[in-house]
Amino acid sequence: MDLRPQWISLWLVPLFGAIMAMAFVAFPGFLPPMPPSMTAVQVADFYAQHTAAIRFSMVTFNLCAIMLIPFFMTIAVQMKRMSLPSHVLAYSYLGAAATGATLFAIADIFWLIAAYRPGRDPQLILLLNDMAWLVFTAPVGAVVVMNLALGLAVYLDRRPVPVFPRWVAGFNVLTAAAMTPAVCAVLVTDGPLAWNGAVSFWLRLGAFVLYLVVMFAVVRSAISAQAREP
Repeated sequence: MDLRPQWISLWLVPLFGAIMAMAFVAFPGFLPPMPPSMTAVQVADFYAQHTAAIRFSMVTFNLCAIMLIPFFMTIAVQMKRMSLPSHVLAYSYLGAAATGATLFAIADIFWLIAAYRPGRDPQLILLLNDMAWLVFTAPVGAVVVMNLALGLAVYLDRRPVPVFPRWVAGFNVLTAAAMTPAVCAVLVTDGPLAWNGAVSFWLRLGAFVLYLVVMFAVVRSAISAQAREP
């Protein structure tokens, strides 16, 4: 079997991960994250003052975040190698990854629309900013399904030598648990569960970055093991 497509998909992660880290730092609304308590006039002023940086960072996210999809599809391909009754968990992972990428792209677009006409009514810019932040933060269901589908598949894998180590199942469940509370960002405007809070922003984002790092190493080992199989 030619494993080059999997290797290419794997090594897209550090390349585009580095570009997205640059876009993350470039967006003035992330460090620190904008609080939901900002008034319409304050939000409008923010977009008027940082129009170029917002456009640059969100266009970069829009182009580069989707380049993680080949990596997630490589995980789905590895899941199909597992000794399972069916491929339903691999397809669940695939569908959830596509859904999550779509939601992230929609959040980018809302930020870009808010910066498209920074001179419009401040109430409209506030609405677009709220939509961007809440779509970016709260819809964690797709990522949770990804984690749980992969965790269950690893647990059920009956290959003599599992595709992924057994601890990957627990790691995915813990990642899902860390990201789930962010769904409450749509209910509060301050505290750790608000979109700029320690739980909904920093814990969720940190859990996702750690997930990418850990799964990169795990998938690399799985592809290497596949290459050694007769």
